This record gives sequence, structure tokens and C-alpha cells, in this order.
Amino acid sequence: MTLMLDRRSLLLTGTLGLGAMAIPGFAGAQMLGAARGFTHSVASGEPGQDQMLFWTRYVPADGGAADVRVEVAETRDFAKVVTGGVMRTGPWRDHTVKVTVDGLQPGRDYHYRFIAPDGSMSPVGRTKTLPADGAKAWRAAIFSCSNLGFGWFNAYAHAAARNDIDCAIHLGDYFYEYSPGKYPVAKDVIPGRVPVPEPHHEIIVLADYRLRYASYRSDPDLRAIHARLPMIVQWDDHESANDSWEGGAENHDPKTEGDWNPRRAAAIQAYREWMPVSDEPWKAYDIGQLATLFRTETRILARTEQPDIAPLFKNADPVAALKAFRDGPWADPAATMMGSAQEVWLSHAMRASVKSGRPWQVVGFGTIMGQTVMPKDAASWLDASASPRSRGYIESGIAAAQVGLPFNFDNWGGYPAARARFLKSAQALGSSTVVISGDSHNAWAYDLAQDGKPAAVEFAGQSVTSQGYEGGIKTDPKVVAATLVRGNPELKWCDTSRRGYMAMTIAADRVTNDWVMADTVKTRTPRAKVGHSATVLRGRNMMA
Repeated sequence: MTLMLDRRSLLLTGTLGLGAMAIPGFAGAQMLGAARGFTHSVASGEPGQDQMLFWTRYVPADGGAADVRVEVAETRDFAKVVTGGVMRTGPWRDHTVKVTVDGLQPGRDYHYRFIAPDGSMSPVGRTKTLPADGAKAWRAAIFSCSNLGFGWFNAYAHAAARNDIDCAIHLGDYFYEYSPGKYPVAKDVIPGRVPVPEPHHEIIVLADYRLRYASYRSDPDLRAIHARLPMIVQWDDHESANDSWEGGAENHDPKTEGDWNPRRAAAIQAYREWMPVSDEPWKAYDIGQLATLFRTETRILARTEQPDIAPLFKNADPVAALKAFRDGPWADPAATMMGSAQEVWLSHAMRASVKSGRPWQVVGFGTIMGQTVMPKDAASWLDASASPRSRGYIESGIAAAQVGLPFNFDNWGGYPAARARFLKSAQALGSSTVVISGDSHNAWAYDLAQDGKPAAVEFAGQSVTSQGYEGGIKTDPKVVAATLVRGNPELKWCDTSRRGYMAMTIAADRVTNDWVMADTVKTRTPRAKVGHSATVLRGRNMMA
């Protein structure tokens, strides 16, 4: 198989022979390149009422091009194939295959498989189309922040074993770009959770991103959820680099890692190759007559750079500096998460959904929208052994809160004018709006308000494995949660210590969300239980 490496690596591999194996990532690429046949099982996504996108990866014996067919049937024995399609793949797209077919019936389970030119077959997958009516409730399992080093993907396993889930949704941080041992640090890595082929360096070029997908997609529980349910996916930052925005990222140093644009392009290309997603940057999905679900992009296509208040504390009068920031740069209407084109598209698409009579408009964002400040009592969370980083995070957050600023500027807290535009638009439409979000690693439930009036509810999901507040604070999680809720009027509930996923059920008159908590991520087990549930009634835009 031919992998696209950066120009320097190509020159080195052509002149060093066996010495090329020392190039970071090259040995792993060779191992992946030796694989033949269907290497990474199957997946489906972009569900519609009569269509579906199907994904696999197939490498022929000669490592070249191949025409790969997909068959779709209502029964696992494929006695009657109802539709299918074919695609030519090859090394130019890392041998991945994506075929979109139509001719399906709404709200129905289907089985699918891929067939190679030599007659070999992929594993059989199962999928389900979106409904056409609103007669039955529709349920989605919602995931975010799956860092392989922190533990086992038990959330995927638990959801894949259920028989009452219609679709999976992934809100981003499907993997992490760091070098092994950075996040998590080496002592916190769960044994056996650094698979081959894993680039043993931070991923930067296209070959790196492809290998990272290959590593994660080797996980049996991630394969299981993909093979069991259609998945609607969107990226957040770690699919490219930490705290990324249109022009760069916190975890990208132009001096040592080159220009940001080639790295961003490599991240996008690999994502579109390896994920069961179309090339559309954002999209709307009609859940029959129940709802419209909106997949958004809030990270690397139009997002302006996040504010950074750290330099303000170097001023002679930090409080005055924070107030000036609050009244100036922080409130700048030019600061955007989505960009004007997507903002207008989302407003128009939500209006169309409301006019169609669909009761619910569900919007997926990568990061939290709820207003959250650091409570003054948070100082008591720290003990003598707290790291300087943890102490600085809490103390700077408390100082920011004293002038009405949030402690996280990488989420919607850094873009108050853009947040207001979205919520005002939803209010003007008369929408029953549910926001779903990830990124924080913890679980949250918010009543979102604008100008003192209800605007939406937000269900923010805990991570699949990535560590949350419990990693840097030793205080009882119940005390942490109670302090956060008490200090934030929009926040109605939170959990800062457990991993898992959300299970959201949409019915005509209500949306209910369960935060499903995994028993553990340190060993592989599918055991989990509901830790909290919340419900919003149609037309209320606040939790019951």
C-alpha cells in the first residue's frame, strides 16, 4: 500500500533504505501497509429515510486499485438483496470505501456487506434508516471524547449491546492527536491501550492521521458500535489539534511543525476517508415528523481564535484588565464559532423545520453552550498536593468570575455575541430547541436563557474515557457538583467524575436524556447504569 508522507519523509525513505524504519510513524505505516483484504470491518452513517452511506476499507493483494461492491438486504442471510452500489478505491484514498445507496424503506433495519473483486466478503453490518412519521419515539446514543490511553471503550460496548437504540451520534474528539505519554501521561495509561500501528509521536502529516484512525478502529468495541448502528459524526478539535481554530491551534507550533494549513488539510482528508460521513461540512437530518437534527462545524473552518486571559494576570491591576477585556474583546461580535454562512444556514434550516410542524430542533455542537463560571468556593477543592496547573486553573477561574467571565473560553463561553445570535434566532422562530454537546469530559444539564427568557435546554455528555475534573481535584465529586450548580443559574445538574454516554429519546411531546455511566474504564466490561435523567416538554425550553 502507498501512504502519502510529507516530502521530507519521501526523500528520506528513498535514500536511506532500511534506515527509513527509524522515521517516526514509518514502521507503523509499513505494518498497516502489509495488511490485505477487509482490514477494519464496516460502518454506516448519514442516515436518511430511504438512503444510507456504507463504509469499509479493502486492500487487494497487489496494493492497487479495486472495485468494491456493497449489498444491502433485510435479512442476515442476504436471501434478497434490495439495493447496493460499487466504488473504486485505492492508495490515493487509503483504500477506504464509501458508497451511498437509496431505495431503502424508512424506519427499517437492514444488513449489509461488501464484496471484493476476488469474491471475499467483509463482516456483516447492521443499520437502520430514519423514520418517516412521528408515531414512535426515536433514541440515539451520544458519544464524545474517546481517548484510548485512558481506558477501555466500555460506553461503545454497552450501547452496541442494546436493542433500543436507533442511531449513534459522535460529537467529536473521536481520537486524540498527542504523542503517547503526553495525554494521558505514561503513568496513567491503561495497560494494553496503545495498539499497533500507533505513531509514537504527535500526528502532523497525512500518514500520521491515517495511522491514528487505523489504531483506534482496531478497537473491538469501537468496531462493534460502527457495525451495529448508523453513526452521525462531526469533528471537534482533537481530530486536528488541541484547541484548534481556523488559523491555528494551541497544540500546533509553526516554528517546529510548519504551516497550519497543510496539517488542517491532512486532518480533514483523513477524517473524510476513515469516517462514515459525507463531505458536507454541516447537514440537517429529519427524524420523521418528530424532529430535525443538525450536524454543525464549530472548530476549523470559520472559528476565530479563542480568547486567552492568562496575559491579563501579568498586569499591575489584573481586575481592571479583566474588566477591560470583558467590555471589549470578549464581547466583539466578529468573534464566531460557525461563521456567517453556517449561522445563516442553521437559522434557515431551523425555520424550515419549525414550519414543517416538527416538534423539535436538535442541534449538535462540539463544545458546551451553557454559561459556567468558577464558584468562589472552588478554592476549597484544592489541597496541598495540587499541581501548579490545577491551582492556576481554579484561581484564574475564580478571578474571572468576579467580573462575570467564564472559566472556559474554548467553548461558547469565549464567544458570547455568537451565542446570543443563535439563542435569539431560536427564540424568534418559536423553536423547541435541544442542544447536545461534548468536549468537557463531564456531564451537564443546562436551561439556556437569552435576555432573561428560556431559549433552549442543553444536554452535555461525559466522555467515553477522557479524564474529567476528578483527574486534578481530590474533593468529593458530589461537593464539586453541588458547588458548580449553586454558582451557575443556567446549570441544573452535573457529574464531574464518571465516564459513559448519553441516551436521548425524542417523542412528540418530550425529549428525555439519560446519562449512562460506565462502571469503569480501567478494565474491559460493558456494565453501565443510568446515573441521571432529565426531560424537557415541548414548548417549554426548560427542563421539567
